Amino acid sequence: MFGLSSLLKFIGGAFLGWSLGANDSANVFGTAVSSRMVSYRLAVILTAVFVIIGALAQGRAGIETYSHDLKAKQVASIDPAPKVQETQIKRAMQMAMIASFSAALTVTIMTILKIPVSTSQAVVGAIIGVGLMQDNVNYAGLGKVIVCWIGTPIGAAILTIVFYYIFSYIFRKLNLSVFIYDPVITILLIICGSYGAYALGANNVANVSGVFVGKGMLTVWQAALFGGIAIAVGVITFSKPVMMTVGKGIVKLNAFTAFLCVLSQAVTVHIYAIIGVPVSTSQAIVGAVLGLGVIKGAQVINYRTLLHIGLGWMATPFVALVFAIIGYFMSNLTYSG
Repeated sequence: MFGLSSLLKFIGGAFLGWSLGANDSANVFGTAVSSRMVSYRLAVILTAVFVIIGALAQGRAGIETYSHDLKAKQVASIDPAPKVQETQIKRAMQMAMIASFSAALTVTIMTILKIPVSTSQAVVGAIIGVGLMQDNVNYAGLGKVIVCWIGTPIGAAILTIVFYYIFSYIFRKLNLSVFIYDPVITILLIICGSYGAYALGANNVANVSGVFVGKGMLTVWQAALFGGIAIAVGVITFSKPVMMTVGKGIVKLNAFTAFLCVLSQAVTVHIYAIIGVPVSTSQAIVGAVLGLGVIKGAQVINYRTLLHIGLGWMATPFVALVFAIIGYFMSNLTYSG
């Protein structure tokens, strides 16, 4: 399964995993690093390790959503004839590679532009693009995903508001000195960041490798391992450009508010991992930061940065869809002469 020739088939997924790790790791530790409570090197190491753990431990539900719920027909059950089935499997692999490469290209462009975007939206946009060309889209499954997209930032914002009052009360009661307060906040940031990385792996590994699950391709466990490693490589090699955009660009954060945002994002994404719907860590962290803006007052929000990110969100699925359609046409070109 994992010989050189086989691995070449998954280059789109590897590219997507790399771009997801490079873009979305900022949503896990970006606020902690920008508040200077956690070093960038430690953040990268912890994110890479816990992404893989999360992918292997709880990535199954999301992978099954992408490998089944967004496809109207399943290759494995179409035709029992070996030669026909082999052709169908090759075709499914080709479409999976087109979808993953299109999504990866979209996320990479946004990463270069330093815009935290939704990898989930890029993947779904690409899947829909390929599905439209094959008349193979499960619109009921798509509706479930879109509802969860809308609920992600709203839920994270609500959690931030709730956590703000809970932990403010706890810290007031503890009345910690500055010599104890800073180490406690640092430890909490590390714990929540690691939890956020775990949730990132559990939820978003489906974006990387869910389309590769099926007969003649990957098992769910293999997809989780492959996707987790690909994300970790992206975290280690190219996560710095996006790291500060969320942490400093929307609302100025101190160590305490950074902790609240990371915790809200992690809990939100983990809930959706359990449900089995891959959602955007970018939308979760921005929702969390906006929840903080509601508490602090609307005047502290940088609306220009927020608009920039919002436009990136709206453009992402459509750009990926267009790339997928172009890739589909290119893969089906025939030449005579």
